[in-house]
Amino acid sequence: VSDLDKYHKALDRALLRYHGLKIGEINKIIRELWTLTYKGQDISNIEIVSGMECSSRVAASKSYNYRVVMSKAGTHLDMRGRCSAGQRVLASIVIRLALAETFCVNFGCIALDEPTVNLDFHNKKGLAVALSQIIASRANQSNFQLLVITHDEEFVSMMKTELAGQTGFSMPEKYFQVRREEGLDNRFYSRIEAIDWDELL
Repeated sequence: VSDLDKYHKALDRALLRYHGLKIGEINKIIRELWTLTYKGQDISNIEIVSGMECSSRVAASKSYNYRVVMSKAGTHLDMRGRCSAGQRVLASIVIRLALAETFCVNFGCIALDEPTVNLDFHNKKGLAVALSQIIASRANQSNFQLLVITHDEEFVSMMKTELAGQTGFSMPEKYFQVRREEGLDNRFYSRIEAIDWDELL
């Protein structure tokens, strides 16, 4: 019985340590992506706080109270209720990318649906830079695929410009455009068309 108790405590400590290491990895990537994408001056950094600072309580409860915290004028504040819609959108994308980079390297598929909603021009540009760098860094990973669904043609143009500026990376030949067209039977159908990047102004 005492051996089982020792094993249980050792496992708890190992899990807490692993959890702390992963949170540290995630926050490191979040800091890099936030610095790269966010062009405002009011929020210097964001990070995920798990509540494991009170390790004895966490070990007993086996649960974590995850929060997104921002650094503002040297003060750490919860983001909830204190940031704009654009800041929330950008924070959620940055966190998702950081989680994918940390846990999904072998899976390699990231999908972003309308990622530029509520983003101003400068933050949209920063997101294009960050995504282009991720694409270029993962170019040699055979199973990597980034799927971006957007109505924002300006953002598509930004992505083209940023991707063209990456070195050691082959530019994707085409992007896909989906449109709704009326058929001969007066019903509407979706049409998918592969378009050369060179056709994008």
